[in-house]
Parts: sequence; structure tokens; C-alpha cells
Amino acid sequence: MEALNSSSSEIQAIGNGSETDLKVPVFSSSLELLEKLHEKWSLVEKKPYPAMYSSILGGIITDPAMMVIPIDDHMVHRGHGVFDTAIILNGLVHGNISSNLFQFLSISQSIICYKTFGLVFNRYLYELDAHIDRFLRSASKAKISPPFPRSILRSILIQLTTVSQLKKGTLRYWLSAGPGDFLLTPAVDANSAFYAVAIDDDFSQCKEGVKVITTTIPMKTPLFATMKNVNYLPNVLAKMEAEEKGAFASIWVDEEGYIAEGPNVNVAFITNEKELILPSFDKILSGCTALRLLKLAPKLVKEGKLKSVGTANLTVKEAKGAAEMMFVGSTLPLLPIISWDEEPIGDGHVGELTMALSDLLWDDMVSGPETERIPVSYTQ
Repeated sequence: MEALNSSSSEIQAIGNGSETDLKVPVFSSSLELLEKLHEKWSLVEKKPYPAMYSSILGGIITDPAMMVIPIDDHMVHRGHGVFDTAIILNGLVHGNISSNLFQFLSISQSIICYKTFGLVFNRYLYELDAHIDRFLRSASKAKISPPFPRSILRSILIQLTTVSQLKKGTLRYWLSAGPGDFLLTPAVDANSAFYAVAIDDDFSQCKEGVKVITTTIPMKTPLFATMKNVNYLPNVLAKMEAEEKGAFASIWVDEEGYIAEGPNVNVAFITNEKELILPSFDKILSGCTALRLLKLAPKLVKEGKLKSVGTANLTVKEAKGAAEMMFVGSTLPLLPIISWDEEPIGDGHVGELTMALSDLLWDDMVSGPETERIPVSYTQ
């Protein structure tokens, strides 16, 4: 995946005159192209993608200059593809200490904690199975058959994480209708393609509140909104609109006037009656982290901090009248929202229940059950 912007310096250097003076370089050998690609990547101090996978090439790639997608791949020129993610994070093998203390530890710090507290740390893929299940549901809706069975896809992602040696980061993976031609539908003899990238991504618990707006960009229809496909132009424009207005992100409202979701995250509310409510998932993507939150939050009900937990249709008036508001997504996993359309949410500050829910999710990521955390070895 060539992530760097292609330089046009060669053209600019010779193209400052008239159009007839322009001479576009012609690369006739793979060696010339490799030299150019490596030249670009040599300018990057820290490689953001330590390991990648391509079913087209049939293996894991550690040189980012070599991770390319064919231009006639239907995911590129028709958007016929789906994708999903997973989180790579250090976590406790055993022990019962809050993630507030240990979620940001380096390996050397982990060793100290092991000697002091008897704790063992390992690297995990959080909610990988839930994400793969959604990935395959999206593929089915997009009418793309995977090149491998689920077990092989899962094994590839785990091995990719091992090769990456990342202690914290994200996995992104795509299923494409595959390369073959530039027609609208896939070529008759086309094979689907599976791509994956391990990304060095440093994230931490969000404790500062952000501002949001109601977007004017039309939201996707339910068929496409509930499928995690690569057509994210509405999402991009909604986020750009928010940033242009000094906000972090935007909120979609459906045609019936009910709250939907953010550009690539779910949204949740705490009512004045201390009810945790997420918008119903019938017209939006059912986020894996949002679903996990709905399973974890009843713990706060038992503690008397929340009255109830569930999903419902919320009008804009009801939502803006909430005591607390938050985004919910994989790498956040929870982001407090303190202002919407220049109006404060609640008292305009990050709420206690918001942070209590955030702590629940972080604890689950770092020391939750084995069903949610797939162990990954540090060495190959």
C-alpha cells in the first residue's frame, strides 16, 4: 500500500514552460520503480506499517514499498470491497489490577510490574472474532466470497500481528471483489482479494471532551450503512464539514428525525434519569465496541450508578437534552462529547458516568475475558 503522496517534482522541473515542453518520465523496469518507491519511504523516520498481507502476493510483506494494490482491482475503481479492524494492545495474562494503572506500560515497565506484583503481560488482539464475524456479514451483503475460510483469515491476521511486533496498534483488513478489468461487475474469472495492514497506532483513554455538529451531508441508506464497505465519501465529507466548523466530528440524523451515528463511530447518551441509551442499530452499523459496551454497562446498574441500559430511537431534542453524551468506537474506545451545535451537553463538562463507562471498556481491553482477547506471541 503506497501511503506516501507521489511526487510530481520530475514533471514540475521540466514542465514550467509550455505544455509542449512537458516530458513525463517513463519507467520501463521494476528496478526503476523499486528505486523510486524506496526513495520515498527512506524519508520516513518511523515506518507506520511494520507488516502487511496480500493474497495477490500470497504472503506477509515487511517492506511498505512492496505493498501495492492492482489499479484494476474493483475495490479501487468501483468501491466493491468491505473492511474491518481490530485493536492490538498489551494486556494482563492474569491478575486483577485496573487498566488505569497498566494500560500504557512499555515492555520494560511490564517486567518491573511482573517482579513487583507477580503480573504477566502479553499482547492481544481485542474483539478480533467479533470484527471478523461482522467483516464476513459485510462481505455477504456485498456479494463477495472470501478467498479463504474464516479460520484461515483469522490465522493470517494473528500471524501478521506477530510479525509486526507491535505492542499497541490497529489491524485493518479488506476484502475486495478482486482485480481483472475495469467493468462494473467483477470479471467472470476474477478471484476475490484479501489485504491486511498492521498499523503502529498509539492511542490512549480519552478524557477530554469534544464538540460536534449536526451534519448536512445525507446519510447512507440502511443497506449501505449497515455494511462496512469502502465507500466512505459521505463519512469523509461529514467529518470535513465538522472540522471546517471547528468541531471534532458530526452527527447524522435520519429522515425520521432520529439520531443515527457519527462519521465512523456510534454515539451514546446518559439521560437525566441515568439511563444509558444508544440509537437502534436497524439503520446504522452495529459497532463491535458499542455492542460490547451494552454488555458491560449493566455492571453500573448493579452498582446503582445507572438505572438502565439499552437501545432506542431518540429525537434530536431528546438527545440534546441528555445529561452526558459520548462517541463509542474501537480506537477510542469512548470519547466524551461536551457540546453539540454550540449548545452544551449537560453542564458542558465530561461526566462521571461517561468516564465510568470508559473505565469499563479499558479494563475489558486490558484484562477482560479470553473470549474477547486473542493472545499473540511477541516473537515469531
